[in-house]
Amino acid sequence: MSDTSPTNPMTETFEAQRDRLRAVAHRMLGSHADAEDVVQEAWLRLSRQDAAAIHNLSGWLTTVVGRISLDVLRSRQARPEASYGDGLPDLVVTLDDAPAPEDDAVLADSVGLALLVVLESLGPSERLAFVLHDLFAVPFDEIGRILGRSTAATKMLASRARRKVRTTERPTGAGREQREVVQAFLAAARDGDFEELLRVLDPEVRLTVDTPSGVVVALGATRVATGARLSAGAAAQGLAVLVNGSPGVMSWHEDGTPLSVLAFTVVDGRITAITAVTDPVKLASMDLPAPGRR
Repeated sequence: MSDTSPTNPMTETFEAQRDRLRAVAHRMLGSHADAEDVVQEAWLRLSRQDAAAIHNLSGWLTTVVGRISLDVLRSRQARPEASYGDGLPDLVVTLDDAPAPEDDAVLADSVGLALLVVLESLGPSERLAFVLHDLFAVPFDEIGRILGRSTAATKMLASRARRKVRTTERPTGAGREQREVVQAFLAAARDGDFEELLRVLDPEVRLTVDTPSGVVVALGATRVATGARLSAGAAAQGLAVLVNGSPGVMSWHEDGTPLSVLAFTVVDGRITAITAVTDPVKLASMDLPAPGRR
């Protein structure tokens, strides 16, 4: 049995790397729970190694976390019949007012919702190449060894992923203009103003809804606008919130249980993505503001 006491040098080194490894896994998988599982598996693999034979422990751990995360992504892709809900980004919901210092820390610790949403659209290899190189400065040759590809091929994967990510510029917070666009969308949905809905929606807007029966995705302004007119009631009665720092709306049932959470990504004055959670189980698992705080 390996020695996991705090005085064990290998344990101390691993603990010093834990936050970074968790961040790598979270950006790969979009789930804090999955990231914790990956980091724990990395520790188990390390505990079975001869630490003296590992010349660069930081690099070794990054490689292991990358490989485990890649396996998880490929497993998700290979099981399309399974619920994709576990792959949705974690949502941090706070009231849309001047955030307390602890709220700032929570938001700073989370990855922007827009980035997590666009990362979900990348293939496993693209996502690994982009996350490790662009977000954590891992050299392409090391990433290539994880993927079993040449350095040149790995650079091409990262470049392709970078182009996709850049099509969805990440907002740095819920600024006044972003809020105004969301309010215009909600007003148009409430009034049934189809033309106004099309004006504020990007033509290629993506709506992702986490429902009790699984995740449903709608693409395109026409489809999203049609759905918005049909389901405007709950959002119209909702409360403005911040979801991972982006504008959002939360609604409750009359008995005070959560009804829905909507998060909006706004780029250049138009809504490019909407993420909605209506699954009661998922809502119950989230740390949400109580209706009495409105």
